[in-house]
Amino acid sequence: MAAAALSRLRHALAARLGAVLRLDDPPWRVALALAIGVFISCTPFYGLQTVLSLAVATIFRLNRAVTVTGTWLNLPWFAPILYGFALRIGAFVLPDLHGADLGDMTELLQLASTLSVSDMLDLLGSLSLALLIGTAAVGTVAGAVTYVAAILLLRRRQRRHV
Repeated sequence: MAAAALSRLRHALAARLGAVLRLDDPPWRVALALAIGVFISCTPFYGLQTVLSLAVATIFRLNRAVTVTGTWLNLPWFAPILYGFALRIGAFVLPDLHGADLGDMTELLQLASTLSVSDMLDLLGSLSLALLIGTAAVGTVAGAVTYVAAILLLRRRQRRHV
């Protein structure tokens, strides 16, 4: 059953990416739309990412389907890994999160149970900022890699079909 679902997902992604490759937009615009979608997929705004990608694509007049496709490339089972890595990057940039070591979540949870409501809100604010900074860094790298890979692939395909 899981193999069938994985096969359907793989075919759906292949079909969507195939449609992206056949667009009439210049390769740089398609690659940019895809890269922005991938960047948005790395944001902590889980559940709003599709709406956010549609809004960004509309504002910047990018292909909405391509931007949403980029957003959907980050599959849900990758989210814990992505957000954990992003939180570590954010904690590196903001090293003092009220003395909490993000490497040991058990300690962080124990610390949270002894904090006042005000301290807890401060800690959550710091973690949110760390997550936002980390996801921006991860998203920027993922978007840049996506742009380069997509533009190389699109230009090669364009040369073959000219």
